[in-house]
Amino acid sequence: MTRCLALLFTGALMTGCAMVGPDYEAPDSEINQEWAEATGEGVTTNTDNYEQWWQNFNDPVLNDLIERAHSQNIGLQIAGLRVYEARALLGFAAGTLYPQSQGINASASKTRVSRNADPVSTLPDGLFDRSFERYGTSFDAAWELDFWGRFRRGVESADANFASSIATYDDFLVTVSGDVATAYILLRTLEERLAYAESNLAIQSRSLEIAQVRFKNGLVTELDVQLAKALLANTQSIIPELNKGIRQTRLALSLLLGMPPSDMQAIVGGRGVIPTTPNTIALGAPADLLRRRPDIRRAELIAAAQSARIGMAEAAKYPSFRLIGGVGYASEYGSDLTDTGSDMNFGAFTFNWNFLNYGRLRNNVRVEDARFQQAAAAYQNTVLNAAREVESNLTAYLRSRERVVALTDSVTASRRAVELAQTQYRDGVISYTLVLDAQQFLLLNEDQLTAARGQVARGLVATYKALGGGWQTHGGDSFVAEEIKDEMRERTNWGDLMEAESVKPVAAEDRGSWRAPDL
Repeated sequence: MTRCLALLFTGALMTGCAMVGPDYEAPDSEINQEWAEATGEGVTTNTDNYEQWWQNFNDPVLNDLIERAHSQNIGLQIAGLRVYEARALLGFAAGTLYPQSQGINASASKTRVSRNADPVSTLPDGLFDRSFERYGTSFDAAWELDFWGRFRRGVESADANFASSIATYDDFLVTVSGDVATAYILLRTLEERLAYAESNLAIQSRSLEIAQVRFKNGLVTELDVQLAKALLANTQSIIPELNKGIRQTRLALSLLLGMPPSDMQAIVGGRGVIPTTPNTIALGAPADLLRRRPDIRRAELIAAAQSARIGMAEAAKYPSFRLIGGVGYASEYGSDLTDTGSDMNFGAFTFNWNFLNYGRLRNNVRVEDARFQQAAAAYQNTVLNAAREVESNLTAYLRSRERVVALTDSVTASRRAVELAQTQYRDGVISYTLVLDAQQFLLLNEDQLTAARGQVARGLVATYKALGGGWQTHGGDSFVAEEIKDEMRERTNWGDLMEAESVKPVAAEDRGSWRAPDL
């Protein structure tokens, strides 16, 4: 027994040896010191956490929609469940630090040998009893020592993968928030476009009435009437298309909210207006993206997990050491099983080295190294793409604001032109062609202005999304609703893995450290 304990103690010491393979270092990434549009009107370089950026639109309906999406979106729930999956995989990896095989065994057997077969047939009768029994119980264990750090590198990789699953959840949270806001703004944009189309219908209907009166009085030809009818019908044809867009956008919102297809009337209410955008947006510094954007963190963590796998592959090239041992009792009679003298134990130390592997193990290390380099390049590309998204969406937002200013002046002039044209046509001063042109310009300009205002709001949403805002709201304590966790607990013993403390990743310097098993 003392020997077995000595072997186990020796094994525990040997598992503290240095790990082979590279220690992870974050890949370098290039990023500009400042934004190209940082000096634009309405832009500041102040730092903001963008935690609830949608509240900058001062729209209670939008706030409610995003809050509902955070708790009901099915895709977000799936991302949250993958966090708990990754946490369980981390627990599995941590378990490999301990004896990989152990078990309690018990046996009872009774044997009767033939008197007419060897070896009994060659012996004198009665020399020994042909029937005998055996009883035994034991606890056996086998422990492959983590001499080269293969299992600790596995825990290190699982730690990074677990943290990566949280970053994936955060990234999905950013996406859902942006998609809900974009769909809502599109809905309000379509509703405003519909309202302008209907107001233009009223104007054009009045012009048609004037043309018909003048035609009946012989003041104009039928051409004026037909031109008025053509313009009116053309405007009427726009309305079904806008109603179709409104219906489809409401259905898209219902999906984002994890609801059956509906018109969302009870949630979004009747027609509304495009949310007002704030006068300024705080960009911070480009370097803040490395800290704030969850997709950058995820890419970096994927590289960290892959770096640890190089060490796992490297360790397979070296000899493995295993402790095997057991304690128990054995006797010929069950009544003697626990008597003094029935105890037994054994211990062994084994060594194995697959040195004739014909390059398989070395090439496996090369495979893992190549995959790490791919992950490092993917991280660098993610950083570059994040900066591009900010610059691109910020440019779209600022240019849309400039376009709104010009279109506002155009709409003001168009409305005045329609008033003048109708008055002068009624007085017989101008032909109907000028009335037609004025009304067509009004319809076009009001529609373009509304679309441009929607583009400003959507451009701001895209900029906030590119800046990585919105993932901080969940706090990192829970990733699915309590009723879902209760359902899972009823089906499976999850232990403490769903508690808040269990879903907090360890610090980077503690990845791969020895820890208690998750039972």
